[in-house]
Amino acid sequence: MKNSFKTLDEIKKYCSEAGVDIGFSGNTEIYRKSHVINGFTVNNSLAVLPMEGADALEDGSPGELTRRRYLSFARGGAGIIWFEAVAVVPEGRASMYQLHLNKGNVDAFRRLTDEVREPALKQNGHAPMLVIQLTHSGRYSKPDGVPRPVIAAHNPVLDEKYGIAPDYPVVTDEALEALEDRFAETARLAQQAGFDAMDVKASHGYLLGELLGAHTREGRYGGGYEGRTRFIKNAAEKVRQAVDARVTLASRLSLYDAMEPQYGFGVGPDGQPDLAEPVRLLRELYNIGVRLVAVTAGNPYLIPHVNRPYDNGPYVPPEPPVKGVERLLTLAARAKAEVPEMAFVGAGYSWLKSFAVQAGAYALENGHADFIGFGRQAFANPGFANDILETGKIAPGKTCITCTKCVELMRSMLPAGCVVRDKTYARLYQQHIKNNA
Repeated sequence: MKNSFKTLDEIKKYCSEAGVDIGFSGNTEIYRKSHVINGFTVNNSLAVLPMEGADALEDGSPGELTRRRYLSFARGGAGIIWFEAVAVVPEGRASMYQLHLNKGNVDAFRRLTDEVREPALKQNGHAPMLVIQLTHSGRYSKPDGVPRPVIAAHNPVLDEKYGIAPDYPVVTDEALEALEDRFAETARLAQQAGFDAMDVKASHGYLLGELLGAHTREGRYGGGYEGRTRFIKNAAEKVRQAVDARVTLASRLSLYDAMEPQYGFGVGPDGQPDLAEPVRLLRELYNIGVRLVAVTAGNPYLIPHVNRPYDNGPYVPPEPPVKGVERLLTLAARAKAEVPEMAFVGAGYSWLKSFAVQAGAYALENGHADFIGFGRQAFANPGFANDILETGKIAPGKTCITCTKCVELMRSMLPAGCVVRDKTYARLYQQHIKNNA
């Protein structure tokens, strides 16, 4: 059922009838709560989650639309701005338009972080925590616009979908060990570029996420739990050693892959979430120095409804979108209960539209998350945080309608943004439709 609910009572009734446990609270003042993470004071409990804009320059530097987007987020008032995926090696870019931080463009990234802090300080009186998402796109790498997959292990479903032969080579242990050092080197550059936190990204089927589920892989980086978690723990330790102690270590982590257990992480024998390994990993990451985790799930290339419940998308999902919302909220709540010392950013709220504010307030009030994060909603309304902080709501005319057109643009290697709320991307989408007619 599409979210066309007009009142909170209507959506509460629907959730009850659907057997979905999502709480709502009118205590929107709770969003004003500040947090201290590794010595950094985050002014409120709202976060912009990473959404790729696919608008970098050829050398990986931020483009003009990149700059436009993050300046809008800065003015918007969120306590955390979690930057989109930034490749640590050129061959790990998801497209020729993905950001890539390197020695040649550190100054360009530094100009962007300086520019982002300026309007935030001027308009909101505080600078947000700026998190850079360090990544390798793995089997989804397209550094020159043509697939150049780097796979951790074979997955029959994904291999068939993307035309990867059974004898296609998996990335070697030696290459992975060298890649750990590249994460550390890029983290050093990111500190020079002015970022406050380093995200060692392990989600959504990209290389580090795929390694976590590489049960069938042989060698040091696969098989049992220790092998499958070796890369993220090694990379996190090397990043921690590469940057100053004041820099926060973070991770965007998929807690549940929603695929066959032998190819996924956090998946029980029945295919449902089993958080035994994810919780173990969270505790070990905390001991390494990770202090901030953005919770997510699923593989958007295979099952996009799991990580971004939608009303209109590439296929009709096997569950109502509200079930996906409940799953994401529950994953964050369970992780927080098991590892309370870690700061968690909850996700999955955009489908709730204007009622996301009350759902997020309930999660904060009950200790299910420390921050409420928005990705698609930030595309639709970069000022969502100030709207919530100042008025306690997001106006219906400024919410994401979960149409997935922003993702459609990105998958087509076009600059991505809100087609419904932003004329710049509406024009790009119209041209995209015309070109593909």
